Amino acid sequence: MPDTRLTTGEYLVRLLESYGVELIFGIPGVHTVELYRGLPATKIRHVTPRHEQGAGFMADGYARVTGKPGVCFIVTGPGMTNIATAMGQAYADSVPMLVISAVNSRDQLAMGQGRLHELPAQRNLVAGVAAFSHTLLDPAQLPEVMARAFTVFNSARPRPVHIEIPLDIIVAEAQHLSTDAWPLPCRAAADPAAIARAATILKGAKRPMIVAGGGAADAAAEITAIAERLDALVFMTINGRGILKPGHALTMTGNLGMPPLLDALAASDAILAIGTEFGETEMYPEPKPLSFGGPLIRIDIDPAQIVTGLRADVPIVADATLAAASLLAALSETRKAGDGAARARAVREAVAAGLWPACRTHGKLMEIVARALPDAIVAGDQTEPVYAVNQIYQAPQVRSFFNSSTGYGTLGYGLPAAFGAKLGAPDRPSVCLIGDGGLQFSVQELASAVEAGIAVAVIIWNNSSYGEIKTFMAERDIPQIGVDIFTPDFLGLARALGCEASRPASLAEFESELKASVIRKVPTVIEIRAGSPFAESLAA
Repeated sequence: MPDTRLTTGEYLVRLLESYGVELIFGIPGVHTVELYRGLPATKIRHVTPRHEQGAGFMADGYARVTGKPGVCFIVTGPGMTNIATAMGQAYADSVPMLVISAVNSRDQLAMGQGRLHELPAQRNLVAGVAAFSHTLLDPAQLPEVMARAFTVFNSARPRPVHIEIPLDIIVAEAQHLSTDAWPLPCRAAADPAAIARAATILKGAKRPMIVAGGGAADAAAEITAIAERLDALVFMTINGRGILKPGHALTMTGNLGMPPLLDALAASDAILAIGTEFGETEMYPEPKPLSFGGPLIRIDIDPAQIVTGLRADVPIVADATLAAASLLAALSETRKAGDGAARARAVREAVAAGLWPACRTHGKLMEIVARALPDAIVAGDQTEPVYAVNQIYQAPQVRSFFNSSTGYGTLGYGLPAAFGAKLGAPDRPSVCLIGDGGLQFSVQELASAVEAGIAVAVIIWNNSSYGEIKTFMAERDIPQIGVDIFTPDFLGLARALGCEASRPASLAEFESELKASVIRKVPTVIEIRAGSPFAESLAA
């Protein structure tokens, strides 16, 4: 008779499919192979990175573009320590990620017997970069634990969740369990009294300002309508770019640490902040204390965040879209006539006048990218081009511009994140902005992209050094040790890994390579050498 027994590993993938999971990033190992047994019975696609950190960064890029959790299957021990950095980046930027790992059998946990991949307490190790970390001690717990995880992703502040399954539980029988997804709680609506207080303040304001962060990405239509109704200036954080469409008259550029933005905050008589931490990583190159000229209204899904850092005069714990819709309904239907567009233009002009030369160089680079690849998703690393375009870039829509210069600040992020983004939005161009130093953290993922048929334009800014750190050391009269690094032949390396690769000599060649990248089936690696005639032409 055929074996009809359903193991917990097989049950798990069916349960994930019922929650809408379409893609899993993972590297099979002897402790996780049983998670793979049931995959052929589902429609879930599996992508194999070359390092668990790459798996996490791919899941991160996928999640940022889709708004859905990126899912990873990770081996016990070294797999979990490898992915911990990616979880840290996702935790800092509120990105939904589900990491499912194995762990030693229940009778072996914490015994210190030198088992394969054994850690004293694997769950404790990753708990600090997860909304929660759970050890599954019985198959019957899995439906409830999975519902908790997807409630975090759907109804709370999204962050990584880790579920570890002991080896004896993975093979335990689970055919008696339902594969139906649990109904998830609705997102939190705003307190009507708090909305009324906020509306009163904003209606009475003559110089209101809105600060919109990544937590407000799904409220773009409502925030745009509020801004236009109030004639309010709007600053979008890096993860909030695209909430207002490019060229909108009320948009401000720069970052909140720049004098024009600090002045705008101080001159505003009401500030509406939605889905933002006011993080110091937004204020490159030097964070500054913020001072507001009027009451601060703060909307956030996380009640702890709303009382962190800055005192809110009107704290509103709610989903950004629901709160913004309620606030819009409470405001007057009549659009305020005012000088908001003129004030926003003045801020943009003041920011432009104070920008450093690299902003002009890389601003031109991004103009060519936008012309060649309209509606592109841009995933960036920690590198000069990213720090520069963070000050001026206006994304074509939300969930289209993100990088590791925010939050945790991880090198090597941009390449796998761009791959994950492309998998999440296969019909849109995807671009990676990365430096030679950051690329060497994750260059092996080019092979996984070739294998998976992921077409991404990878733009390398090659200055043969950790350039930002080198400059930082020089400015402080610190010996520049460890920052001038050997860089390989990136074009030869890319071709050896199966990619297309070029070093354009002109703006026209650069644009041509970008356009070609979308019709290829593999990554297109485009190297720009700092100080080359082509790089100098960008600065002209």
